[in-house]
Amino acid sequence: MANILIAIKLLFVSKKKYNRNLVSILGYYPKNIALYDLAFIHKSASVLIGNGTLLNNERLEFLGDAMLDAVVAEFLFEYYPDKNEGFLSTMRSKIVKRKHLNSLAIKLGFEKLIVSNSFTNNGGKHICGNAFEALIGAIYVDRGYNVTRKFIINKILKAQINLEELEHTETDFKSRIIEWAQKSRTEIKFEIEEEYTGKDHAPIFISRILVTDQLMGEGKGTSKKEAEQNAAEQAFNAISLI
Repeated sequence: MANILIAIKLLFVSKKKYNRNLVSILGYYPKNIALYDLAFIHKSASVLIGNGTLLNNERLEFLGDAMLDAVVAEFLFEYYPDKNEGFLSTMRSKIVKRKHLNSLAIKLGFEKLIVSNSFTNNGGKHICGNAFEALIGAIYVDRGYNVTRKFIINKILKAQINLEELEHTETDFKSRIIEWAQKSRTEIKFEIEEEYTGKDHAPIFISRILVTDQLMGEGKGTSKKEAEQNAAEQAFNAISLI
């Protein structure tokens, strides 16, 4: 554990400033600050320790993703007592969507805390959102479920998100495009390809939408779903202008 602490501390140049920013986000001082340090280490800046293990925030991100889903689902269930499963699922999807988490993380100042070598790569735009989930994981390991739940509800859902506004925000552009094509009896095609860039060789997906064989939208993403949604949003906006 000592080697892990030393390796992590070397990554943070101004520890006092880092600690102030972290405490400002959390609202409390961590019991095990090394967990939180780890939450901000992207895999492109992984720390190699003595036994050959690479340290980064991916494991905490996995845990935080599950915790965020559970707390958001519980909150929405209580906040909307008369809404059906479809509405609740859509709202949860809007909140935990990678693009939305990324914007929340940037708003909270995560860019000042993250250690990464990939901000300039295509996948860099999601680094803040990934760190957001990793931070949730760190809170859970350090303080348990109740503190994690309070942080997500009080610091995020109530303080940073306007649910009424989010209700009317369109995010499923692919469904809207397909619905438009069916109603207008227009031929539409989705094409997808992969390209590999960066040191970690993670794939970037490129989606194109053709309407009667004319390119109407193109989007990139770290998953096929994200790339298709980005392409569909571009195509939807283009069609709206016609």
